[in-house]
Amino acid sequence: MDKNNSTLERVKEWNKNTMVEHLGIEVTEAGEGYLIGKMPVDFRTHQPMGLLHGGASVVLAETLASIGAALQVDLTKKACVGLEINANHIRGVKEGWVYGKATVLHNGRSTQVWETKITNEAGDLVCISRMTVAVIDKK
Repeated sequence: MDKNNSTLERVKEWNKNTMVEHLGIEVTEAGEGYLIGKMPVDFRTHQPMGLLHGGASVVLAETLASIGAALQVDLTKKACVGLEINANHIRGVKEGWVYGKATVLHNGRSTQVWETKITNEAGDLVCISRMTVAVIDKK
């Protein structure tokens, strides 16, 4: 099994019985300083007007950035926790899938900054998000 597959299997285990699993988010690729995933646009992620809920986009962005951050540290000694996240919602989506790619912009000792771009099936930008993560010592 290659490194990417073993990483994806570990991430799948982390996501069991969480909001990530409930919303149908799947992490599809992990690489050096980035993470890619997808989320369905359906009854689980719609707002009342039948469009992708902005909060669901933020869940996808925070999921990818948080997992990406955790993959950068020794989890026996450190933990990664979100400090701040923002998102700009650019385009509505009614159905299908959205795809997110989180990329590390800063990977420091005590903080990381991640940018996540979410696109629709045509590759159009749906949402852009930036998240700051604190890297803390485990107690």
